[in-house]
Amino acid sequence: MNILFLRPWQSGLPVALLLALSLPAGAQSTEPTTQKSAPAADSGTAKVPFAGLDLTWVNGQNRQRDFPLQFKDAAGETVLTGTVLLDSYFNYNFARPLDHTQTISATTGRAQEFSLNLASAGIETTYKNVIGRLWVQTGSMLHVVQETDGSVLRGRNTGTGNLKFIREAAAGYHFNKAYGLNVELGIFMSYIGLESYVMQENWSYQRSLVCDFTPFYFQGARVQFYPSRRLKTELWLMNGWQTYNSFNRRPAVGQSTYFRPSENLQVAANFYYGNDSRPAPDSAAIGARAYPNVVRFHHDHSVVARYYHKPRTGSLRGITQAAFSLNNHYGFQSGDGLRARDNFMLGSSLAHRLWFAQNTLAFTTRVGFVKNPSRYLSFSPSAVGFTDADASRLTAKEATLTLDFMPSDFVTFRAEYLHRSANVPYFAGPGGTTSPSGYADQPLPAGWQPDLRTYENRAIFSLNVRL
Repeated sequence: MNILFLRPWQSGLPVALLLALSLPAGAQSTEPTTQKSAPAADSGTAKVPFAGLDLTWVNGQNRQRDFPLQFKDAAGETVLTGTVLLDSYFNYNFARPLDHTQTISATTGRAQEFSLNLASAGIETTYKNVIGRLWVQTGSMLHVVQETDGSVLRGRNTGTGNLKFIREAAAGYHFNKAYGLNVELGIFMSYIGLESYVMQENWSYQRSLVCDFTPFYFQGARVQFYPSRRLKTELWLMNGWQTYNSFNRRPAVGQSTYFRPSENLQVAANFYYGNDSRPAPDSAAIGARAYPNVVRFHHDHSVVARYYHKPRTGSLRGITQAAFSLNNHYGFQSGDGLRARDNFMLGSSLAHRLWFAQNTLAFTTRVGFVKNPSRYLSFSPSAVGFTDADASRLTAKEATLTLDFMPSDFVTFRAEYLHRSANVPYFAGPGGTTSPSGYADQPLPAGWQPDLRTYENRAIFSLNVRL
């Protein structure tokens, strides 16, 4: 498949609220939302994973310290926790594409226009060890991410219409084993990659290439286990690589591990293995013979480290925090004549962030690259007039500068400059990628080709509100 299946539910409610259910009266936990995993409640015990760690600085995490949307029972125990999120942006592409279509991005789909990127609301509970979660969503990012899911074409009783407005929905139960054991079934945020689907949680607005080219959601089941206060491991059973349904006959499997030895360091490693290819449209084979034996493997690992931190009790002038994040990816497809050496994805993203003025200002620099020779994961820059051969040896690079103003935990004003380049024409030029007029309903003249360039420059201005 040359269609990119992305991950649209990679954020959540604050783990601090959910872990609070497991603490004795008066105890506190500052663990924020973990973008790759559901929270672990531990009702009735003092064994709380990651308790006491301030992880609000971590790339891909919710930075909130205050959580106003809580609903308690008569005894004062939290029953439901709510969240509301609004995210909007103005994306200026210096190429000024005629059709205002922003390509090669699951974050921004339009250029030269104001866009409501994501509006979401949700509730979550771990009351009496019962896990329940429902977050709904709308916004322009849904179309970019979900409408490419080719698995909904397999048979009937499928489609994105009944699921596209759900960011995450899951049911499960928490067992009081070690520091927590959760068993859940539903639609989940992806565990692959570092950066979140929710822009407020990331150090940059436009996600890195390696994170944009990997999943944002899975449908299936997972088991989370916390063997100690500093360690979490997960096992996954899924329909496929960001698909609502299954392309093939076998489910996909995955594994994720997070280790946090202190609040200044997070190390993670993730794995995926699945059979995500469909039969050729003109295949004469029937039954089992119709399904190719092509397997996909993907691995990423990340290190996020804070190497400078002024305590809140000291002077908060000048630099108050400094940290970096490194996220590396490697994956391949092989089988039925495909060789891993020709069908692989290799990439990396390195970001550095400085906080100032009591953490109300932050400045992030980021560089990255990705190689995807057969383009089995990367975006197609145009729906028409573009073939795989046009970028069969794709290598792309990026550099990003981001300035954040955060007057409170609930608001982020962001300005960002992004430069990307590729070894082949891959980014939208002034002529756009839709038609000579820029409108999708115009019949295409013979020989028309999308206007593609080897580089792009963009400026993004965004406003994010989260309660």
